[in-house]
Amino acid sequence: MALKRKHRRLSFIALCLLVLGAAAALILTAFEDNIVFFHNPTEITEKFAKNELKPTQRLRVGGLIEKGSVSKTADGVTNRFKVTDLNKSIVVEFRGILPDLFREGQGIVAEGRYNNAVFTATEVLAKHDETYMPPEVAEALKKSGQWKPVAKEK
Repeated sequence: MALKRKHRRLSFIALCLLVLGAAAALILTAFEDNIVFFHNPTEITEKFAKNELKPTQRLRVGGLIEKGSVSKTADGVTNRFKVTDLNKSIVVEFRGILPDLFREGQGIVAEGRYNNAVFTATEVLAKHDETYMPPEVAEALKKSGQWKPVAKEK
């Protein structure tokens, strides 16, 4: 039985919409795996307590390196330090060489996963001059009421 011209056109449009929807779903699924959300230490601890974040989820944490918290573990390669938003702190472990500009009291952004109260970083980014603060870190400090902008020297 042959379909009428109107039915063929509707079937073709429906098939195109179905294919387009499937392609959009595949693209969104691929992007979801690569999205990395930024959080400050307070948000991470609160969201993990509420089970809003998963241990397998990639995150970015930003804040200041807590003074007196930087150390190396027994293997001599893993660095351990605390990142704070001046409200709460979390322990960060990073296996590798830290950036040259990494030091206590400075702003950083670390990317990795948070599990068992330890943030295991795969990448650590440090500021690039004495007045720079990563925008995410500055915004988190402003939200917590702890923002103290550095005056630029002339």
